[in-house]
Amino acid sequence: MNVETVPATVFASPAELLSHVGTHLGPTAWIQINQERIHEFAEATGDREWIYLTLSLANLFLPDLIEVQDISMGVNVGLEKVRFPNPVKVGSRLRGRGEIIAAEQIGEGFQVVVRVTIEIEGQPKPACVADTVSRFFP
Repeated sequence: MNVETVPATVFASPAELLSHVGTHLGPTAWIQINQERIHEFAEATGDREWIYLTLSLANLFLPDLIEVQDISMGVNVGLEKVRFPNPVKVGSRLRGRGEIIAAEQIGEGFQVVVRVTIEIEGQPKPACVADTVSRFFP
């Protein structure tokens, strides 16, 4: 394991998320953004806009940032806020960091908002900051 990476933060149950608002997650391992990855994304989605490839990496990084155990189901609810402060150039290396910015019980489930920051190696501004919303059911 790369010494710069941190294993996913594990929560024993969804209820445990409620007391961990403010917890920092990660960072993940770096991934290379080469022209082949960009082309494959465009072919698979029909979308040639770099912004959406960058945003899709939030879902790639989330399981490496957070793991919630003792669940019957986890649901990706969507996004609350997304920003793209810096473009990603071919050849860049990206990684994810996270922070739990909100958690609440909704019915029988627990909703968590994780702010995923996609960093560009050697750049002061991130490529993307996305507030992801997930719901976990015990």
